[in-house]
Amino acid sequence: MDSKEYDQMGGQGLMAFVHRYHEYEVQKETTHEFIKDLLLYAEGLESHFRKENHRLRQQLGDARLDLEGSTKSRKDLQQRLKDLETRLGFVPDRNPYIQVLIDGDGLIFKEQFVKQGVEGGRKAAEELRKAIVEKFSYSEETAIEISVKVVANVPGLSRAMKRDGCVETETILYSFISGFNQGKASFDFVDVGHGKERTDAKILECTRFHLRNFNCKQVLLGISHDSGYASFLGDIIHDDDTKQRITILEGIPTVQDIVATGIGITSFKNIFRTEKLRLKSPSLSTPRIPSNGASYAAITQAKGADPPPKITLPIPLKTATPTTSSKTLAKPPTPVWNPGPRGLDPPIQVNVAVLERMKRRKDQDKLCNNHFLRGPCSKGDECSFEHNYNPTKDEKNVIALFARLNPCTKGQDCDVDNCIYGHHCPSVVNGACTHPHCKFRVDEHPPGTKFKHARHPDW
Repeated sequence: MDSKEYDQMGGQGLMAFVHRYHEYEVQKETTHEFIKDLLLYAEGLESHFRKENHRLRQQLGDARLDLEGSTKSRKDLQQRLKDLETRLGFVPDRNPYIQVLIDGDGLIFKEQFVKQGVEGGRKAAEELRKAIVEKFSYSEETAIEISVKVVANVPGLSRAMKRDGCVETETILYSFISGFNQGKASFDFVDVGHGKERTDAKILECTRFHLRNFNCKQVLLGISHDSGYASFLGDIIHDDDTKQRITILEGIPTVQDIVATGIGITSFKNIFRTEKLRLKSPSLSTPRIPSNGASYAAITQAKGADPPPKITLPIPLKTATPTTSSKTLAKPPTPVWNPGPRGLDPPIQVNVAVLERMKRRKDQDKLCNNHFLRGPCSKGDECSFEHNYNPTKDEKNVIALFARLNPCTKGQDCDVDNCIYGHHCPSVVNGACTHPHCKFRVDEHPPGTKFKHARHPDW
């Protein structure tokens, strides 16, 4: 090969390497930029995670402090709760008790106890305690205390039991009560005197109090005879636990309104009477019709049956001659009949049109007898009858007549001159009782009285 050809080939080959070298330089710069960018990116990530790690460590420290504070607070609260429970006597399953509340006007001890006086009272207390412990004692390891409170109108009950014939004297009941109170330190027989609302109030408030006490495991209510307690039971039963802590103690068969509440019912037939007292009036010169078996408890349930304080009734006699726009309704002449020591109630004359208008008042629209005849009603805003009204004289006469349709609890023994309640049936016309729901006993009607309407079994 000659030199010319060699120079040409060598020169061409060298330029190719130069060209390739230039390409390499370009690629090297690109690689350096790539590595530089990669290092910068990695540095940025490292800085970010370093900051995030620092933030998380601070949060972890704060969380540990919060946990320590919460733990300390919880311990402090537990100690305070324990101290309060100790101060309030709240100790789970320590000092448990059963509370028995009895309306003694309707749930009455058997005469076999009452006739024994003081000794009978002690025996009744012991038998009642044994029966309750046997049925309701919930723990074999922990003794359970039994507390009993009987509330009654003792004077009225003693007279009713004497009239029934189950006791010979009224004083024997007082001896029985003395023995009952002596029988157990936690057993009390309380005399609240006349007025059914007094008995109701004590039983209702005591029930609320004991249901709020954790240590009270069961409340027995001796109220089976009185449907008036049904609404109260409905108000206090908010859950199944409360319902299970209440038991109705039955004497006479439980009224349907209380049965409908679904509360459990038990009875101690060897301790309490299962039949009502039969009130027999004292013998008079005029023959009397035998009593129909109305109970003392049934009479005490009558609306407003508590003898009022002495008052002057606004009952002027109506003497105006009837006209087409205003007619008067006069009671027919009362038969010659002596209902008892008090005698006959004076008749009340009313305006017929006013009477019919007042009859049309229903439910809460009815006027309150006690409020308009005896002064401000003691129930106040809780009364279910109308107070905000200004009755006329004729309307007051009608109110007085309506009140007279309710028997007085003391009957012919009432010594209140201006008692607003009835002491014998005022609805007898021509030898027949015309009231569709007469509340008076058979012997509070003249002898031989016929009844136009079927009588309630309690009356």
